[in-house]
This record gives sequence, C-alpha cells and structure tokens, in this order.
Amino acid sequence: MDWTLIWVLGTFGLYIGIALWARAGSTNDFYVAGHGVHPVVNGMATAADWMSAASFLSMAGLIAGMGYGGSVYLMGWTGGYVLLALLLAPFLREFGKFTVPDFVGDRYYSGTARIVAVICALFVSFTYIAGQMSGVGIAFSRFLGVDFNTGIFFGMGIVFVYAVLGGMKGVTYTQVAQYVVLIFAYTVPAIFISLMLTNNPVPQLGFIGNLKGDDVSMLQKLDETVKGLGFESYLSSSKTNFDIFCITAALMFGTAGLPHVIIRFFTVPNAADARLSAGWALVFIAILYTVAPAVGAFARHNIIESVNETTYVPAAEYAEGSQLVSEAGETPSPAWFANWETTGLVAFDDKNGDGQMQIRGPAAPDGLENEVTVNNDIYVLANPEIAQLPEWVIGLVVAGGLAAALSTAAGLLMVISSAVSHDLCRRTFFKGMTDKTELRVARAAAAAAVIAAGFMGIYSADLAFVAQVVAFAFGLAAASLFPVILLGIFWKRMNREGAIASMLTGLIPTFAYIWHFKLGAGKAATAEDWFLGVSPEGIGFVVMILSILVGVAVSLATKPPPQDIQDLVEDIRIPGTRRSHGIADSGMAPVD
Repeated sequence: MDWTLIWVLGTFGLYIGIALWARAGSTNDFYVAGHGVHPVVNGMATAADWMSAASFLSMAGLIAGMGYGGSVYLMGWTGGYVLLALLLAPFLREFGKFTVPDFVGDRYYSGTARIVAVICALFVSFTYIAGQMSGVGIAFSRFLGVDFNTGIFFGMGIVFVYAVLGGMKGVTYTQVAQYVVLIFAYTVPAIFISLMLTNNPVPQLGFIGNLKGDDVSMLQKLDETVKGLGFESYLSSSKTNFDIFCITAALMFGTAGLPHVIIRFFTVPNAADARLSAGWALVFIAILYTVAPAVGAFARHNIIESVNETTYVPAAEYAEGSQLVSEAGETPSPAWFANWETTGLVAFDDKNGDGQMQIRGPAAPDGLENEVTVNNDIYVLANPEIAQLPEWVIGLVVAGGLAAALSTAAGLLMVISSAVSHDLCRRTFFKGMTDKTELRVARAAAAAAVIAAGFMGIYSADLAFVAQVVAFAFGLAAASLFPVILLGIFWKRMNREGAIASMLTGLIPTFAYIWHFKLGAGKAATAEDWFLGVSPEGIGFVVMILSILVGVAVSLATKPPPQDIQDLVEDIRIPGTRRSHGIADSGMAPVD
C-alpha cells in the first residue's frame, strides 16, 4: 500500500472539494471572503498562510545544518508576527482597504504611489512564491517518483484550481484544512523520534533532555559529535552579532509588511476581530515553531549516526550490494540515502577512493575532506525515513510539506491577482470596470501568476535554500512596504512625495544588493565583501532605516497632506470613526 499516494491524493481531493464548495461569486468573496470569516477560523487560515515551505521544510533544516545560527529565522519570523498583530493589523482593518496598494493609494492620495506599491508587492510576492514552488518540487521529486520540474507543474495545477476558482473564500477554508494536515504531519514524526531517542514524548523537552540510556543531554552529545567531525559548534554561530541582528530585524519588519499576511486580516468583520484572529494565529503558529528546533537536532543526529563511516552502496545496486557489504562485515550506507540520491538532493563524492562515506567539517582533525552533501531542505521530509518510521508517517509528512507550500502559494497568488485586477485595472486605469469584469480579470491574473510562479520555482532551485529565498522576500518587504505602512498609520505628516521616495529607496537598493551577491558578479563574494558585513538576507533592515529617513526628509521638505487625510490618520486608530471620511469598507469605491 502506497501511503504517500493515499495521503497526497486524499488531501488534494479535499482541497479541491472545498474550493468548489466555496467558489467565489463576487469580487467581495474573491478578495476578502465577504468579510465574514470567524476569528478562530481566520487564525488557523493565517497560520497556514504564514507557515510556508520555508517554515515546514527549510527552517528545521537550517537549524539542523547551522545549529544556533539557523535559529535566526525562527526568532525573526516569530517576532515579526507579534509586531504585525499589535502594530499594524487592527489599524489596517479599520482603514477598510483589503490590499496594501489600496491602503497606500488612498492614504497617500496618489495613483502614482498606488502603482509603486503594486510594483513592490509584486516583487515581494513573486520572490516569496518562488521558494514555495521550489519546496513543492522537492516534495514531489522524491515521493511521487517524478523529477523536480515535473513536481512543480503538479503543484501549479492544484493551486490553479482552488485559488483561481475559489478566490479568498476558497483559499481561506482550504487553508484551514491545510493547517490541520501540516501540523499533524510536523508533530507526529517529532513525537515518534523524540520517544526513540530520548524516551520523552514531548519533542520540545526531549531534545534538551538526555539521550535514552545515557547521562549526556541530546544537545551536548550532538555538539560534541559535530565538533569532533570538524564542524562549528552546534551551539554557536559563524555569523557576526551585527549580521544576526540585521537578519532577525529584516525578517521581523518584513513580516509586518508582507502583503499576503496583511490581506488575511481583511476577511474578518471588524478591527476587534482582526486583533483576536491575530492572537489565535500566534497560538497555532507556536505549535510548529516550538517543535522546529527539536526536529532539526533530531535530524542532524540521525543523519550522522546513519551515514558517517558506512560503506557506500549505489542506489541502483542497493538490494544486492547491501547484502554483500554485510557479509564482508562492514556497515552499508542506509536505504534512505540511496532513495534520496536519485533526486540529486544528497550526494556522495569518494574523494579518497576508500568507498567509505565520511562526513567532515572544514576543521576535521584527521585532514579528510567532506564527502557527503545533504540539501538542508530535505531534513524534515527525510527524517521519518532516516528514523525508519512507519510508511503512513512518511506519507503524512509529504502531504504536510505540500500543504505548507501550497497554502502560502495560494495566499501570494491572491495578492498578485488583486494587485493586477483591483489596484491596477479598476482603481487606476479602468475606473469604470464592473464587478463581473473585475472578477474575470482577477481569475485571469491568478492563472497567469500560477504559471509565472512555477517557472520562478524552477529557476530559484539554483539560488539558495527555500528559507533563504523567502528571506529575500522579507528583506524587500521590510525595506519597501513596511516604512510607508508604519508611517502612514502613526505619522499624519507623511505625504505622497515621501511615500513614493521611501518605497523606491527601499526596493531598488535591496533588490540590487540581493541580485549582485546571489546571481550577479558578487556571487562568489565572502562576508568581507558585504556592506558593513551584512548578508543579503539582512540587508533589507539596513535599507529600511534609509527608506524611513528618506520618507521623513522628503515629507518635511514638501507640503503636508490635505487636512482630511490627516484627520483620517487619527481616526483609523480609533475604531468606528473611519466611516465619517467616506472610505468604503469593501475598498470598491473608485478613487477621485
């Protein structure tokens, strides 16, 4: 019985069924699910939207590979969500606009500002979605026996159905189902492995407790092992404190500027429900995020124990080869390595020609080079196989990884769709467009975005790990969108000239820096070549400071906003007073 196929096909059937049941019949349904989603339901959908392939597949892998240094992603994303929930979400919901460009266009009384915000949102969303589709390709490539690119095309088809047909209404209820799938898929294997290694069923406690039958803690044993193999201590980081601070801050402020997360708070009836749903989302997110460090530590331990110093057996000859090796009294390389080797995501290079698989760090005491390469993005998916868990658990993890990637991809597609159909077409270029026409344009835009996202996922496979690709999107959001949202809510003197200057100052340098060091001439550069020693993942925070300063300076040097806009800024911080300025709650009213 192929449990992977059962889980994947069963969950996909559920998602498509929900999309057909919740098919959008109006632009209000398509964009904001009719403002009728319960806060608890929205909290669960927001958690699924938030916990992307970066959280499910890559974050634990980065922690496994980098140790303490990888926890910067966990800290930044968690802190950013708290910032979003407390500072921005309720006020944006009170303003009544359901897209970030819509807020920017009306708050800064400018069609040009709206267009610049659309460009920023598209840059952020497409960068983010590339990482999600890459995660889909990784999951499919191993467990459905197809290559990486074909796996992405499968994912494109599924997202197409429930995002294009259902819109935000379909996406919301699909994401609730996806949250249930992904959280079970993440925690069940962690409980199994925690019991096997530490005899503790709570992973959060197991990985800081002692190994079974040993007086040494799990983390201490792992730290001693990796240092003995020549790697950096698992409990420290090679990054400078300043770079860690910048990466954490970029992820944190980028979270608060992410369009696909912000749009979720417009699906609830009012600002109070927006704050309440944010609280519920934090609870649902915490379940996975507190387990991630344990999953990473367990995976690193199990990979070293199962692979290091074993005799390599090629995947094509595994069954026969393992028997011959065993008869010779040697330990064969494990079956999971042979299975994953066919995907190209793990590899063995016998540099010394002895047939033994050596895992070594750059400071290996015996001078041997590392011969085993493991892609960080497979740690979570491969963990159940490495631990030899039941087949149904392995299948569940695959379904969970796909749910995480597809749920976020769907949310991002809604941002792209609404930016094109609502902000560009109806609110800027074709103000007389009817609801029916706008809905058709929105679906066409979503369909085109699915195709573009798939090809970007293929291209991003050579760029970095999933979490790092996603980190670039956070940096872009922190530098370009967060300053104009924050100042737009809390500083009534911020005007359209300042907003436009701020967004351009944030977007262009950040994108250029990431492109230069990840795809351009500086691809082979070291940390010494970075500006102030800040990595491409953290540069968004540095540019964000510059963006805020430019926005403030330009605003002070030009005339203030009209008085009604200044009054509006004060009113949106007091629930229930926004309507006195004529801002339509649905966001459908055309701009003057």
